[in-house]
Amino acid sequence: MPTYEYECDKCGHRFEVFQSMSEPPRKRCPKCRGKVRRLVGGGAGIVFKGSGFYATDYRSSSYKEQKRKESGDSPKPKGESKDSGAKKERGSAS
Repeated sequence: MPTYEYECDKCGHRFEVFQSMSEPPRKRCPKCRGKVRRLVGGGAGIVFKGSGFYATDYRSSSYKEQKRKESGDSPKPKGESKDSGAKKERGSAS
């Protein structure tokens, strides 16, 4: 169910109403009972970019590098995870 925004022509009061698409639009202001008009909504600012739908899916490499510097993590070589180094050490000790 969408949220509709209305504005009163008489007093200028703006309000939002959560209502079904099949419901008729509101006609009166809840404050002064004046005539209202439904405003055009801007909609949601969704960006579909990259391979997924999360904001972090398409972060720039400079952003990721800055975040690593701030958190104190050292950059990892490609294809190596945190656990793979520990497993190699255990395997070579036997």
